[in-house]
Parts: sequence; C-alpha cells; structure tokens
Amino acid sequence: MKSSTELRALLKQIDHKSYPAYKGTKGEYQFLGYTLSIDHVQGDPFAAPSKVSVHVAGKIAGFPRVLYQEAHQRIALQDELTRQFHKATEKFAFQAKGSGKSGLISVSRCCQEVLERTACKIETRTGDIILRMEIGFPANGRTINARELEKILFEFIPECVKNALYYENIDKKRIQSIIDLADDQKYIRDMLPKMGLAAFVANGSILPRESGISARPLKGGVAFQSPKELEVTLNLPHSGTIKGMGIKKGITLIVGGGYHGKSTLLKALELGVYNHIAGDGREFVITDESAVKLRAEDGRSVKQTDISMFINDLPNGKDTVHFYTEDASGSTSQAANVVEGIEAGASVMLIDEDTSATNFMIRDELMQRVIHREMEPITPFIERIREMYERYGISTIIVAGSSGAYFQIADCIIQMDRYVPKDITQLAKREAEKFPMLSVPKACSSIPNFERRPMQGKEWRKGERVKMKPMGKEGISLNRETIDLRFIEQIVDSEQVSALGYCIQYAQKNLLDGKRTLQQIVEELEDKIENGSLEILIENTGSISSLARPRRQEIFACFNRYRGLKL
Repeated sequence: MKSSTELRALLKQIDHKSYPAYKGTKGEYQFLGYTLSIDHVQGDPFAAPSKVSVHVAGKIAGFPRVLYQEAHQRIALQDELTRQFHKATEKFAFQAKGSGKSGLISVSRCCQEVLERTACKIETRTGDIILRMEIGFPANGRTINARELEKILFEFIPECVKNALYYENIDKKRIQSIIDLADDQKYIRDMLPKMGLAAFVANGSILPRESGISARPLKGGVAFQSPKELEVTLNLPHSGTIKGMGIKKGITLIVGGGYHGKSTLLKALELGVYNHIAGDGREFVITDESAVKLRAEDGRSVKQTDISMFINDLPNGKDTVHFYTEDASGSTSQAANVVEGIEAGASVMLIDEDTSATNFMIRDELMQRVIHREMEPITPFIERIREMYERYGISTIIVAGSSGAYFQIADCIIQMDRYVPKDITQLAKREAEKFPMLSVPKACSSIPNFERRPMQGKEWRKGERVKMKPMGKEGISLNRETIDLRFIEQIVDSEQVSALGYCIQYAQKNLLDGKRTLQQIVEELEDKIENGSLEILIENTGSISSLARPRRQEIFACFNRYRGLKL
C-alpha cells in the first residue's frame, strides 16, 4: 500500500499527459483515518467514470456493534450511510472542471425502499466500512488535469468521509431511530405468520404518492384507517402499541369505484415486501416477503413451463405441460406467471384486474352455458384460486372494479371509499346469494412440473465475451438479447436490474449444466449472495460499484424472461 503523499506526487508527475497515464494511479493509498482504493480507471473522460472505494477501519469509524449486529440492522445502517455520503457529495459534484464526465462524484442514489447494496458494506465482525463511488477523472480535452483530481481526492472526499462515515460526527439520535425502525419492521414481519396474516397496514399510513413518477408521499394525502372488523394491535419493541388493518391469509377482494384508492392500496402492498425509510408514509405497510404481483404480459416468451393447471387440450394439440412460445397471449402469459410464482415460492399473489387477461380471470355463468367447459381449454383463475390456498397455502389479494364474480369465493371483501377502507364482506355475500353459484371443476389440477433444467448457452461454452448492459428498470441487454423486465413491478431500483444481469452471467458460467433444476440454480445463487454478498457474482472485482440485492422472486422472473435460456 502506498501513502497519500506518493499519490499526490504521482498526480503532479502525470499532469498534462495524455489521459491513459491515469491508469498508473490504480492501487491503494493510506490517507489519514482511511484507505483510498482506486479500483478501476476509465479509458477516457467520456467513458464510464472511474471506480473508487474508501475503507474505514471499524475502530476509527466507531459505530457501536449494537447498531449492526443483526442483518436487518446492518442493512438499514448501510442504507443510511450511503444516503449521508451521497448528500455530502452533492455540493462537490462537478466542482472540479473539465471535459466529459470530469468532476463527477457519484454514489448510489437510494430510493424510498431500504435495499442491501454494494455501495456500502459494514463487516459485521470488525465494523469496517467500505464505501464505493464513481469519480470522473478530470481532463481538458483528453489531456490529464491532475490538479482538479487532486482537489477531489485530497479535499472533497476527505470531508465526505469525515461527515458521513465517522460515528462521532453524525446525528446519533437519527441513527438510533433508523435502527429502531428496522427492528419494528422486522418484528411485524415475524408476527405476520404467527397471526395468520398476509399483510398489515398501520393506521395513519399515507399510501398515495405525489405522482406516477414520484415515490414520495402525497402531501395532504388521506391517512389510512382500518375498519374496526379488520383491526389488529401490535406491540412494537420501540414504537409501542400500534393498530392497523390485518389482511388474513386466504382470498381477499379489494373493490370500489374508480379513483377511490384500490390500486393505491395494492401498490402499497406489493412494495410492502421491502422496508421503507422514515417519512415515507408506508413505514408500517408490511407484506409477506415472498408476495408476487402478477399480470398479463402479451408477447413474453414462455419456456417449457407447465401451465396445465389452467390451460389444457389446445385445438392444435400443443403440449401445455412443457409449454413453449416466443409470443404468449395475455391469458397464456398470466397462466405462466402464476405457475412461475408458485415455483419461486410465493405465499401471496397480488392481482389487479386492470392489468389482467379477462378470459384468464373469469368465465361468467352465461358464457359457461353457451361455451361448454369441454370446449374451452382455459380453466379460469377463479376456479383454481381456492385450490391454490387450500393445497399450496398461497393467499391471493385481488383488486376488482367491474366484476363481482369473486364475491362468492372471497374470504374478505374490502371496499375503498375515498381512500377509506370498509369491510363489506357480509353485505357482498348476501348480494352474491342472489346469483347462481360458481361452477368449479370437481377434480384438482395436477401438481405443476418444476423439472426444468437449463443448459449453458453456446456462446458461454466457447468463452466468448458477452456484453451486458442494464437498461434502467426496463431490462437487460446481453449481446443481441434483451430481457424485458418492464412488467416486473416489484423491481424498485435500476441497481437490482444490474444485479440480475450478473446473476444470469454467473449462472451461465457456473451453474447451468442441464442437471440442476431452475429452483436449484436460484437456490445456489441465493446462498452465494447470502454468504458472500453480491460481490461474489462479479469476476472483475474492480468493476463493483452499484448493485442492489433482488429478491429470489425477481431472479426467477429474470430467468423466465430470458429468451437465450437453453432448456
């Protein structure tokens, strides 16, 4: 390891030289109180920024172990330190002048959800902190401007480290409140199965967002208030007694007029699989961590998926136990999504009729009389929903605004009236008695076949270079192949998409052998991430900067939409 003095001398030496001379700065340098590591140097001022990390020893950082000894506490603290470091860098970004990305100082921009990221990592045993960032090494044209980089590395970064990564300099009450919130959120998650709940929404929560493109809470939004019939009480470790709506396991229907808050409630529930920061309004909206939002996806590829639970006896004789198509219809794609959700271990399924295929969701009595069951290859979801709960333990929460078909089978019916929930189960059941009873198949469906065993792609076997490019939250480009993730609505951060791309890469190189099932492959990926963190997926550790951990359900979803997967 070299000293900061040596780095300063090197910068003076290469000043005004051509840009590639910056490559000589790669390495570790000891600064006062921390180590600066230049992990990757960009090729020119217009290329992706250089990757730099700061390593602070636990004894110097000084954070009490009680703040990060449990996984949920560590993730919450890492999230807060990332936010604080980002805030500290904002006043310095682009103060160093030059061409291209010169002067950029970039740290992960955290969203409303608390995610495990590579941007900041605390070593549980020692308390050591690693903070990763990207810096645009300054240049005039393509000539090194080392004086500006010296300003970044010797003035700006030391101040950011001092203000954001030393316990003695931060707001200790704020840090403690963040850890307390994480404790309370974990307590609720642990209580859900014990109380027989699929989800919990605390009274006083603010569910509406500022707009369709903003995740911040709506100012003046209607505070959530549970119906008395559904209200449960929890005694949290730090916040004390709170009350809210407990959504029991089983079949729950959310109804109401347009613009009354049905989809807003469902959106809060689908994102309740993550913890939210203080002030978000959804801090105590907690959903079963395995919950999956399902919808129709016209045009998606389906590879060897057993959709026979819902679709059988196709006129063209096509196999639905090992169903394959490059261009699925709405009903077929939604059937595949449900089965893949079961494969991914979902205990709760969330569905909005607005984004569902009607012929997959229901077939009314009149249609059943005109088009007899033996003439219709689709068994609608309504006829399997009870079986899914009683046989597989999978609860379903459905938003419906135009069809009352699910009234007869729902265990709980919630009406949203101007963002205020009402329990109308008894009223709806009485009205449903006036209509013909739902006809369901007498026999249970066969258990889905999850024996898909992916094989390594040809280009991976040959060791060819595969270029990966994340496209925001929209998808991933692998050479000429695009994995479309637009409709995986529980992806909340583009860094999760980057991590999914590395999951595909790692699996192709190390796990896809035609012997492991997809379930086994995802299980191994989860174990790798859990035991070695996200960095284990990346061969070139110098390229690590901005990854956020996806759930196993999103890993499955990514594989299932990868047209290059060989089965």
